Parts: sequence; structure tokens; C-alpha cells
Amino acid sequence: MQPLSNRDKRALRLGAFGLSLYLVLFGGFRLVTSLEASRNRSLGVLQEAQKIHGELVAHENDVLKVEKLRKLFSMDPTKLSRATLVGQASAAIQNAAASSGLALGPIRESAGRTPANELATIQLEMSGPAPAILGMIQKLPSLGFPLFMDAVQISQDPTKPGATKLNLSIVILDFERWKREEEAPNA
Repeated sequence: MQPLSNRDKRALRLGAFGLSLYLVLFGGFRLVTSLEASRNRSLGVLQEAQKIHGELVAHENDVLKVEKLRKLFSMDPTKLSRATLVGQASAAIQNAAASSGLALGPIRESAGRTPANELATIQLEMSGPAPAILGMIQKLPSLGFPLFMDAVQISQDPTKPGATKLNLSIVILDFERWKREEEAPNA
């Protein structure tokens, strides 16, 4: 083999430099492109994880709110039997009135309005001292039933001096119906 001249060596060096420059640029471009694609995938996964985390935090907040309301109102909707709910709620209201020292008058129960998600309406009359009536009104939310005071009328009891009369209309809410409506998709 013949020895290479300086001119040939220089041409080989330039060719090797050009080829290596081409390979570095082309390989670098491909490397940068693949790294960018990998970064985009990682960012997508990170955003999805943040979205799921946000939904989880919102769900945890809802659970904490429900637990707080259950403790505040001493009510567990899963333990309520729809068949006996009206009778149990009426008995609990009557026991609360008796324990407050109120005399019970007539009690009327009627079916609730279906479009308003009401199970029944209880109308009752009580009489007794004003502090006992206020205590009774204060006890109603903590009886453990889905009760809503629809109408309250407080007046002086004409049959007993110094006594106060309370006419109360209480609505028992139908939680099963609410649950079915929440599960139905919104169209």
C-alpha cells in the first residue's frame, strides 16, 4: 500500500470530521426528538395523576362532609328502613316531646308529596312552657331521621294560663328516592 500524502490525509480527516459531524447532528436530533416524546408522555401521565388526585381529594372532602352531617344529625341513611321510617320517626318525635315535658295533642300523619321527595308529613300539637317548646325544636335535628320542619306556629295556649301551644308540621324526606335520582344520568 502506498503512503498517504498530506493532501490525502487532510481529505480523510475532513471526511471523517464531516461524517462524524453528520452522525452527531443526526443522532443528536433523533435523541432530542425521542427525549422530547418521552418528556411529553411523562407530563401527560403527571397531569392525569394530578387530575385523579384532585378527584380523590374532592371525594375525601365529600366523605368528611357526610360524616360530619351524620354525626351532627345522629342519622345513618343506610340503617333507615323505608317501611317503618314514618312510624319510627313519629315515635321518636313523641318521645322527644314527652322528655321535654310537653303535653301532646292530636297527631296527624299523611302521605308526602311525591315530586318533592317526601315520604310523609306529620302534623302535631303540643303545649307546655316556652323553654320546653324551644328545647323540643332544638332536639328535632338530632333525632336520627331525615326530618324537615315545614311549618312552625307558636301561640299562647288559651286552656292553660302561662302555657304555650306549638303547632308543628314535619316532613319526612325520602332518601331512597333522592339516591335513585342522583344515580340517573343527566340528559
